[in-house]
Amino acid sequence: MVPQFLFDLTGIDLNSVQFGVEEIEKINPHRGAMRMIDAITFMSPEMDRAIARKDVRGDEFWVPGHIPGRPIFPGVLMIEAAAQLASFVTLKRLGDVPFMGFAGVDEVKFRGQVVPGDSLYVLGSLVEFRRRRSVCKGQGIVRGTMVFEVTITGMPM
Repeated sequence: MVPQFLFDLTGIDLNSVQFGVEEIEKINPHRGAMRMIDAITFMSPEMDRAIARKDVRGDEFWVPGHIPGRPIFPGVLMIEAAAQLASFVTLKRLGDVPFMGFAGVDEVKFRGQVVPGDSLYVLGSLVEFRRRRSVCKGQGIVRGTMVFEVTITGMPM
């Protein structure tokens, strides 16, 4: 069975930028090579669904070593991108908490490859939200095809 996207993308402009790098870095602490999201292209008014974009470049630190001659974006970095989106959504919603700790990852499935030149869109949907814990479903999409899915648990600190 073909997996379904977390939410309907009809009417969402994936090329828009609701939050750029500057706004992302005001919420998330990740910098330099460890910032895995380049833009938030969509956030629902309820702040429970969002889409981030990661522009996968050929000059990134992992390219020379993660399959020389055939670079493939590492799965752990896809998960990290989903965790950073989950962190952004939760911290933006809480408003007064400075940090989101990565507490768990479940239900991971890799369904395709991501290579330099790709734009990876990460869909996030908050499925549990409490002051001390959040759970977010995530999916990665490249050219309309799902490349991974994951459940991220985080703890605001």
